[in-house]
Amino acid sequence: MVGCGPTSAESESPAPSTERQEAPLTTTDVDVAPECQGLLTFVNTEPLSTLSTYLPSDVAQSLVSQRATAPFSTLVEVSAVRGISQARLARIEDGARTLGYVGSTCAGVLDELALSTDDAAALVNLVNTIDSSALYAVLPYAWNGATNLLNLRPFTSAQAISEVSGVGTVSLRNLRNAATQGYALTALIAAINAQEESLWTSRLSQDFDIQDVIDGAHGNGEFQSASCFGIDPSLFPAGQNWTVRPNLATGTEVYQEIEGTVGYADRNEPLPDTLMADGLAELQARTAGRTFNGCFISYGKGPWGGIQVKFYVDTVTGYRILSEQHWVE
Repeated sequence: MVGCGPTSAESESPAPSTERQEAPLTTTDVDVAPECQGLLTFVNTEPLSTLSTYLPSDVAQSLVSQRATAPFSTLVEVSAVRGISQARLARIEDGARTLGYVGSTCAGVLDELALSTDDAAALVNLVNTIDSSALYAVLPYAWNGATNLLNLRPFTSAQAISEVSGVGTVSLRNLRNAATQGYALTALIAAINAQEESLWTSRLSQDFDIQDVIDGAHGNGEFQSASCFGIDPSLFPAGQNWTVRPNLATGTEVYQEIEGTVGYADRNEPLPDTLMADGLAELQARTAGRTFNGCFISYGKGPWGGIQVKFYVDTVTGYRILSEQHWVE
């Protein structure tokens, strides 16, 4: 009923997504902070009559029709519904606040990103204090936006940052991730990924879809073998040589693998010592004492070369990192 908080039946969240986690800061690459999950609950559970109070009836009907197929689990999915704009996301936020689905710890929706108040504060602090070279590394495809941020800071709100020319949805999310997850590793990854491709190319990623990787997104079609741990075998492509190892990866194993990829990249094209040290220190802090699911995937590349792809996903937080190394004898 409009004006009342959700009932116990209405407040049940949709089935948890593998892309979610709960923490004081949003420490994985999601578009809805844990404190703002009520936005999705509102869209997934309120009747058409309530949604129509905040949205045009045809847009509300589209949401209801879509959720009947599958509950919304991300803000991107909500935004993809016909008729949903930034202004209408704001109306959804209004409805969720009015009915008690979100409270004061949810700062709100900016550029299709739902921020907690802690996320927003960390974002402002990052933009106001980050070194210029690190900011350009965090925003490798938004140099104009990074330059404008440097010229206009200090900022007092995440809203003001989101309104800067050149800072769009992707840039704001990258800034949020750097603010809540740390940016030394992000800067190191950006530097490695900016190296020119060669016979010994190295690449790292903290933003990937497990199924896409398993399906060959980082390969070249010349699959040879794969070994996984903690990954559902039903995800493996049919007719290929995929095996399962019994033990999960430790934080030490993950660190050593990524450290090896960084060293490989450094030998191919020297990286600044401080950049490597700071990035690896951040990685060690994230992985120490943790356990990870993942896979090792091998591809051939002619008679004397190949590609090694390895990815790891924290079994609790969902934090993930992937390494890709090309080699030739």
